[in-house]
Amino acid sequence: MLQSLRFRSVAIPVTGLLLAIASVAGAQAKAKPKAATKAAAHPAGHFSVKSPDLISKGRIALSHVYNGMGCNGQNLSPALQWSNAPAGTKSFAVTMYDPDAPTGSGWWHWVIYNIPATTTSLAGGAGNGQNAPSGSVEGPTDFGTKGYGGPCPPVGDKPHHYHITVFALKTDKIDVPGNATSAFVGFNLNANKIATARITGLSAR
Repeated sequence: MLQSLRFRSVAIPVTGLLLAIASVAGAQAKAKPKAATKAAAHPAGHFSVKSPDLISKGRIALSHVYNGMGCNGQNLSPALQWSNAPAGTKSFAVTMYDPDAPTGSGWWHWVIYNIPATTTSLAGGAGNGQNAPSGSVEGPTDFGTKGYGGPCPPVGDKPHHYHITVFALKTDKIDVPGNATSAFVGFNLNANKIATARITGLSAR
C-alpha cells in the first residue's frame, strides 16, 4: 500500500510537468516566424542584354533579315548592349539560333566568340565585319558562311523565334578550329559559361 501511494505521489507531478512542456512547445511553434520568401528569380543587378534595334518578342525589322533565299533584307546584325556580367568573366560570346527551323536541329544564324571581357556592347553590323571587337572570331553559320545571317523562315510558317544569347565565360579564349561548326563552338561555350543573357525576336513571311 505504501509503495502504491508513493507511486501516485510521483506520477501526478510528472504528468503535470509533461503537460507543461507540451504547452510551452506548442506556444513556441505558433510563435515561430514564417519562413523567408524565396528571392526573386531575377534580382537587381542580374546579367542582362538589350538592343536598341529589337523589342523582346517583337518582330525583327527588315534591316536585320537575310538577303537571299527569297528574302530581301539588309542582313545587318542588331546592336546589342549587356550589363552586370558576373565576377570571374574573362570573355563573352554571342549566338543567334532559330529552334523553329524545319531541319530537325534548328538553324544557327550567328556565332561570335573570344569577345574581350572589357566589351559591353556590339555595334549594329558587327556581325558583318563592321566594328567587331578586336580579337573576336566569327564562326560558320548554317548558311555555310561566317558572320551574321539574318532570319529567312519558310513562307507560311508561324513566326520563328530567334534567340540571341550572350555568354559570360570563365576563359579568355575558346580554342577551336577556324572551321569549327556552330554546334562545336556551342559545346565549348556551354562548357565554359558562368551565365547567359538572352533577347528573342520573331520573324515570319
